[in-house]
This record gives sequence, C-alpha cells and structure tokens, in this order.
Amino acid sequence: MIAFDLGGPEMIILLVLVLVLFGGSQLPKLAKNLGKAQKEFKEGLAEGQKEASKGSESDD
Repeated sequence: MIAFDLGGPEMIILLVLVLVLFGGSQLPKLAKNLGKAQKEFKEGLAEGQKEASKGSESDD
C-alpha cells in the first residue's frame, strides 16, 4: 500500500488546487458529500465485520 506523507506546504498546495477546481461556493457541498460517503463507508465496514463474526461463529 502506498502511504502519503503530507506536510504543511503540500496541504496548502492541495487546498489551493481544490479551491481553484471547485470554486468557493462548491466547497461546502463537496465537504458534506465527502462526510456522507465516509459515514456510509464506516457503517459498511462495521456491518461486514459483524456478518463475518456471525459467519465464523456458525462454522464452529
């Protein structure tokens, strides 16, 4: 797996790039959608782990 080590200057460049690409008015929508996606992803992982633990218990 590739790990990214983002320091201060890299984060500033990334934020400026996002601002230029999406514009200031679109950033709140983008942040909201990213938050929803992250929440759904975490819920899916938790559900998958729950089902996997149920499956391993029934195999015994």
